[in-house]
Amino acid sequence: MALDTGSEALARLAGERVDHRFKGLPPDAWGLTVGELAAQRRNLFTDGFTTPVLALSAERLEHNLRLMETYAARHGLAFAPHGKTSMAPQLFHRQLDHGAWGIALAVPHQVWVARAFGVRRIFLANELVDAASLGRLAAELAADPEFRFVCYVDSVRGVELMDAALAGTARPVDVVVELGAGEGARTGARTEAECAAVADAVAAAPALRLAGVAGYEGEVPDAGPERVRAWLRRLVALAAAFDADGRFAGTGLDEIVLSAGGSAWFDAVADVFAEVPALSLPVLKLLRSGAYVSHDEGHYHEVTPFNRVPGEGALEPAFRLWTQVVSRPAPDQAFANAGKRDAAYDLHLPSARVVRRGGAERPADGITVTGLSDQHAWLRTEPGTELEVGDWLGLGLSHPCTSFDKWQLVPVAEADGTVVDYVRTFF
Repeated sequence: MALDTGSEALARLAGERVDHRFKGLPPDAWGLTVGELAAQRRNLFTDGFTTPVLALSAERLEHNLRLMETYAARHGLAFAPHGKTSMAPQLFHRQLDHGAWGIALAVPHQVWVARAFGVRRIFLANELVDAASLGRLAAELAADPEFRFVCYVDSVRGVELMDAALAGTARPVDVVVELGAGEGARTGARTEAECAAVADAVAAAPALRLAGVAGYEGEVPDAGPERVRAWLRRLVALAAAFDADGRFAGTGLDEIVLSAGGSAWFDAVADVFAEVPALSLPVLKLLRSGAYVSHDEGHYHEVTPFNRVPGEGALEPAFRLWTQVVSRPAPDQAFANAGKRDAAYDLHLPSARVVRRGGAERPADGITVTGLSDQHAWLRTEPGTELEVGDWLGLGLSHPCTSFDKWQLVPVAEADGTVVDYVRTFF
């Protein structure tokens, strides 16, 4: 396909019309373009936005982008943030502008989204074996000499399927052998011997080129600092062993790819990758954390490495789901109009953070979200809690990946509620 520059494709997003597809936006904005609505700089609380509405904090979003840029640079890491978190090309480009090497993704659809918005370096943290997607990938590589693509392989069978589908391709596809995180973990070859067998198969496949090794430490069973570091050292040792065996020699590689790093253990990745010995080629130490961009007030608030290394800084939760109290049937119970269709709930329920009434905002003390229906949040209120029908309730969310995917267009608001941008998602 013809590849637009990122700026051209992003500009077309601003030309989309506001209509029934987009939740929470002011009804009187229908017919405006997204760019025209953004230029009006409406206030999230006073200018017609309807509940429920998910918003991103402009200030916290920028803070998180800068923090991870600084962290990666400080530790000598290249950064390919996982785009599956947001599936928002506008955020992809902000991440690239903040020093990211490229974008990590998980499935072919996500690759095509990134390509449609001009992303030229993609790390697919998965094995790609269907012939139709491989054919399209070959066409993308042939059409754009600047396109760099790397993906996992973890089986001889997968290598055979890839090579057959890519037969005759002008450019070989770069692959990294995935080392599994242990018995009972997710994907990846379980032993170093199995990894070597996969690498042998790659060497015999004309359509593929061995570029390095990779894996995901978040799947280490009973993960803890020592177990995670032990597995990461296995990954580093595998790269060194492949290099000592001459597996990267004569391939035309400029660098050896070594990649790991979700959002819970990137401090361990930084520590262990700092121990990588000198190899025959420079090593691209590629971190793939993605949840940082919005962070959260649940799971990732609990597991972020910045809790262990506070001197490195702290991420800030950028999401706020605004919902409205629609029923107060008992002194200890209330219901708001946001539910499973609006809020992430796979890791933790949302948490009540603030109440707004008449322009005043106060902490949501005494209010607990106890459950979600499709379109209602169940609220328990302690004795004496002041909460009325019509109040706006700001909820904190857990798990960014299942928060973004419920919203196609997300307002980005400054601290005073001024909406300065709208982020489009493609799930």
